[in-house]
Amino acid sequence: MELAPYACDPAESRGRLYTEAISTFRSPFQRDRDRIIHSSAFRRLKHKTQVFVEHEGDHFRTRLTHSIEVAQVARTIAGALGLNGELTEAVALAHDLGHTPFGHTGEDALAALMAPFGGFDHNAQAIRIVTSLERHYAGFDGLNLTWETLEGIAKHNGPVEGPLPYGLAEYNARHDLELHTHASAEAQVAALADDIAYNNHDLMDGLRAGLFTDDEVADLPIVEGAYAEVDRCWPGLDAQRRRHEALRRVFGVMVTDVIGTARARLAKAAPANAQAVRDLGRPVVRFSDEVWRQLREIQAFLFSRMYRAPEVVEERERVTRVIEDLFPLYMRRTDLLPAEWREDVARAEGAPELARIVADYIAGMTDRFALQQHARLLG
Repeated sequence: MELAPYACDPAESRGRLYTEAISTFRSPFQRDRDRIIHSSAFRRLKHKTQVFVEHEGDHFRTRLTHSIEVAQVARTIAGALGLNGELTEAVALAHDLGHTPFGHTGEDALAALMAPFGGFDHNAQAIRIVTSLERHYAGFDGLNLTWETLEGIAKHNGPVEGPLPYGLAEYNARHDLELHTHASAEAQVAALADDIAYNNHDLMDGLRAGLFTDDEVADLPIVEGAYAEVDRCWPGLDAQRRRHEALRRVFGVMVTDVIGTARARLAKAAPANAQAVRDLGRPVVRFSDEVWRQLREIQAFLFSRMYRAPEVVEERERVTRVIEDLFPLYMRRTDLLPAEWREDVARAEGAPELARIVADYIAGMTDRFALQQHARLLG
């Protein structure tokens, strides 16, 4: 497929921090995608969850299934806009690598514990993973990804302003990711694909968990029209198929809206190249104002009925205690860390460095492993 003028061309990549020979068979962005897929952090996403804890059901989304869904949506949008699909997919697959066990609940707990030691941010942690914590290659720590992929991971949600979070600040000092600008159109697509995926699957997972009913979500904007269309086309359809058909139409509304809105914004801005997209000072890939207003109404419903459901809140409190118990235990008893982590501990100078090592270790845990360690070490 011919790329649009504003797409990122792998032949014009700004390269990697550590110079490597060009692959005979794969573009630089394809190599990035493949390295992300083969990383240990990516594999661990299969036992990290979004809202529900890993053991609660086999059919709820995990960070891994979510990342795959985001990549699928992102490829579709990128193709429609003439963007580089390999770079878009690499950013999409990597966007959740820095998440802790237990979703945002785990991140909130770890951020509070790390507040005296430089804080914790999952996006900065993703950069830390792909530039330092993955230690498999002979010539470097991390995955040595291209500048464009790292830029996309760091600022797919927009420019990073104010004091830089730990992990991102350190790497940016070595390899300037121009954090004050917007990211490439490919990274912007990955960010919107993330929104599309979680809006849709949180509705599905909440329905599956029985936190609300089909009749209740059928009153929401966008969703209402989707259920009505299914009922017109397939009257008397069984509940499970009706739900699936309706939510796939919700998916379609969001994707179609992003493609149409982005095409219009790109046509108006007429960026001559990928750098011109970064320099516009505003995103080119976004929802229309009307659909964004409707999605905010859906998100408000999910916040009150799903994220703040009594059974979810109770579980959040339980897993928060797991993180709050493990962190001080490892700070006191570094001998409980695996041998390869104790090597870093031996080089640590002071409490902040030790705390960062402990935070890195806990952040890398899966839901299952964190619960197992808590039970084993604390009973």
